[in-house]
Amino acid sequence: MARRAGPAAERRRCCGQCAAAAAPARLPGADGAGGERGAAAGPERRGEGAAAGRPQPLSLSRLGALVGYFTSAKFLLYLGHALSTWGDRMWHFAVSVFLVELYGNSLLLTAVYGLVVAGSVLLLGAIIGDWVDKNSRLKVAQTSLVVQNASVILCGIILMIIFLFKTQLLTLYHGWLLTMCYILVITIANIANLASTATAITIQRDWIVVVAGEDRSKLADMNATIRRIDQLTNILAPMAVGQIMTFGSPMIGCGFISGWNLMSMCVEYLLLWKVYQKTPTLALKSSKVEESELKQLNVKKESDMKPAEGVQLIVEKDVTGFEPRQEKEVGCAARIAEPFITFRDGWVAYYNQPVFLAGMGLAFLYMTVLGFDCITTGYAYTQGLSGSVLSLLMGASAITGIMGTVAFTWLRRKCGLIRTGLISGVAQFSCLVLCAISVFMPGSPLDLTVSPFADISARLFENEPLPTIASPGSEPDVAFATRMPYLLNGSTTPAYSDPEMSPEPVPLISVSLLFAGVIAARVGLWSFDLTVTQLLQENVAESERGIINGVQNSMNYLLDLLHFIMVILAPNPEAFGLLVLISVSFVAMGHIMYFRFAQKSLGKQLFACCTPNPEAVSDSSLPGNTSTV
Repeated sequence: MARRAGPAAERRRCCGQCAAAAAPARLPGADGAGGERGAAAGPERRGEGAAAGRPQPLSLSRLGALVGYFTSAKFLLYLGHALSTWGDRMWHFAVSVFLVELYGNSLLLTAVYGLVVAGSVLLLGAIIGDWVDKNSRLKVAQTSLVVQNASVILCGIILMIIFLFKTQLLTLYHGWLLTMCYILVITIANIANLASTATAITIQRDWIVVVAGEDRSKLADMNATIRRIDQLTNILAPMAVGQIMTFGSPMIGCGFISGWNLMSMCVEYLLLWKVYQKTPTLALKSSKVEESELKQLNVKKESDMKPAEGVQLIVEKDVTGFEPRQEKEVGCAARIAEPFITFRDGWVAYYNQPVFLAGMGLAFLYMTVLGFDCITTGYAYTQGLSGSVLSLLMGASAITGIMGTVAFTWLRRKCGLIRTGLISGVAQFSCLVLCAISVFMPGSPLDLTVSPFADISARLFENEPLPTIASPGSEPDVAFATRMPYLLNGSTTPAYSDPEMSPEPVPLISVSLLFAGVIAARVGLWSFDLTVTQLLQENVAESERGIINGVQNSMNYLLDLLHFIMVILAPNPEAFGLLVLISVSFVAMGHIMYFRFAQKSLGKQLFACCTPNPEAVSDSSLPGNTSTV
C-alpha cells in the first residue's frame, strides 16, 4: 500500500500542475469547490457556526461587561457614597431650616450649631483619624455608618416631638425643658457630623486607594467620579427635601429624613460588606510602617526622606508606647492625657509630611467668602438678585465644578499630577481677579470711609438697638434693589435722604463680575482639590492615612471658622469688598504654598513640557524620592 500511495500522490500533483498551467482561470472555482467537497463535515459545521454566531458572543460579552461593572467593587463604592452623600446633604440643609423655624426665625441656633460643628472637628479631627488607623477597615466603616445614621434618625424624632408639643414644652419648667431639647438636638447632630467625618476619611481616603490598587489612572478617575457625585447631590438633595418641606410641613420633612436614613443605612451596610468581600486586600492593614499598599502607588522611598520622620512619630507611639499603656491602664491620668498626646502627635506628623505645603495650600482656600454659602448669598440679596437667579447661579457653579473634575483627569494624563495642581491654581486665581475688579466697579457698596467695625462697635459699646423694619406707612415704597442694603447693613442713615425722590436701582455690573469670577473659578478649585486629595492618598503611609487626613480636615475647618469670624467682625455690605480682597489674598497665599511644594518636588522640571507618558513616570515624586519626572 505504501508503494501504491507514492505514485498516486505524484500523479495527483502532476495532474494538478498541468491543470493549473492549462486553465489557470478555473483555479479559484476549482479550489473552492474542491475545498468544500474535500473538507470534513465536522470542521465545516464548526466554521459555519462560528461565522453565523459571531455577533452573538459579542453582545453577550457586552452584557457580561455591563453586569460585571454594576457588580464591581468600584460601582458599589460609588453607589454607597451617593446614598450617604444624599442623606448628608438633605440633613445639613434641613437641620439649619429646622433650627431657624424652632427659634422664632432667628439665626442664633443655626450659628451655635455651626460653631459647635467647626470646633468639634477642629479639636477631634486628629483623634478621629487615629481611631480610623488603629481599627480594622470594616469595623470603622460600619461603626461610623451606624452612628451617623442613628444620630440623624434620633434627631429627626426629637425634632418631630418638639414641633408637635412646642407650646406645651414652653410652659414646662419655665421653658428650660425646651432649651434642653435644643441642646440635645445640637449635640446629637454634632455627633452625626463627627461620624460623617470618620466615614469620609475611611472611604474617600483609604478604601478608594485599596480598590484602585496599582492603577493611578483608576484612582484619579474614581476621585473625580466621587466629586461629581458630590456636586450633583449638593444641588439635587436640598431641592428634594425643600419641596417636601414646602408642600408638606417641617414635621413631615423630619419624618422623611429619618425614614430615608433608616433605609439608606441598611443598604449602605450591605454595600460596604459586598465591597469588602470583593476586595480581599481591604482585610490587610498594617499597624507598622510598611509599604504594602503604598508600594502600589509610590516608588520605594529612601530611609532619610522626610516622611520617615513624621511616620516615625506614630510608630514610636504605637510600638514603644503599647507596652507602657497596658501598665498605665489603672491610672486615670494616663487615659485623660492620651487624647492630648494623640492630638499633638497627629499635628506634628502632619507637619513632617512631604505634602504638608500642598495640604496647607488647600486649607487656605477655605478662608474665603467667594463661594455659594450663606454669606455670599446674603450679599447677593442686598444687591438685588432674586432667589430664582441665585438658584440658577448655583446650578451653573455645579456644572463648572463637574467641568473641573473632567479637566483634572485630562490634565493629569497630559501633564502629570503635580503640574495639574499648578495649572489649576493659576486658573482659579485668574478667575478670582474678576472678583477683585468687581469691588471697584459701579454698583459696588464698598466705602472705605466707613469703618468695617463701626456696626459691631455700636452694638457692643453703645448699646444701640438692632434695626427694625419700619411700618409700611412710615416711608415710601422702594425697589427691592435699594431697600435691602438699608435693612441689612444696620446703618441708621437710609440710602436716600429725600423721601420724595425715587431711588435709582443698583447697577448690576459689580455683582455680575463677582459671580462670574466665582462660578468660573470652580473649574480650577475642584481640579486643585482633587490634585491635593490624590497627593495625600499616594504619599501618606497606610498606617497614617486616618490621622493625617483627620488633621487636614481640622485645618480646613480652622480656616473656615476664621472666615466666619472675619464676617462677624465686618458684617456691613460696605465692608464686603474688603472681605473679597482678603479672600483673594488668602487664595493667592494658598497657591504660593503649593507652588513652593511643586518646586521642591520637581525642581527645574516644573515648567518642562508635558511628559508623553505620565504613567511611566512618577510625577508625584517628592523630595527624597529616587524617582524622576
